[in-house]
Amino acid sequence: MKVILNEDVKSVGKKGEMVDVSDGYARNFILKKKLGVEATPKNMNDLKLKKQNEEKVAAETLAEAKAFAEEIKTKSIEVSIKAGQDGRTFGSVSSKEIASAAKEQLGYDLDKKKMQIKEPIKNIGTYMVPIRLHAKVTAELKVIVKGK
Repeated sequence: MKVILNEDVKSVGKKGEMVDVSDGYARNFILKKKLGVEATPKNMNDLKLKKQNEEKVAAETLAEAKAFAEEIKTKSIEVSIKAGQDGRTFGSVSSKEIASAAKEQLGYDLDKKKMQIKEPIKNIGTYMVPIRLHAKVTAELKVIVKGK
């Protein structure tokens, strides 16, 4: 029996796939637990329309992320931290501080978990901080660290 899966089923297939399983397995497990539906022409058409809609939404999200990345590239934020005379800071600038400064200065609500700071920022200066906006889009935000 051909079945369209509503959820991932271990060793059978992923969500949205059309798989061929035995009649008993389909009736007693997949259909009973609502893990899938029978592959009728109507259900296959619904699946096709759903996939097209998901592709459209994914393309729009990617376009928005690219546009936002271009906007971020031109902006910069300033972070003040207590520092000594030689330019070394007391502590380091964290992604949480960068996210709050971006919210305060630019009005952007950036996720601190998406910031990819390779090593702690412990000196005064200018740094480019990569921010992962989408699986395929990474933007760089210019962060100027100033001493108090």
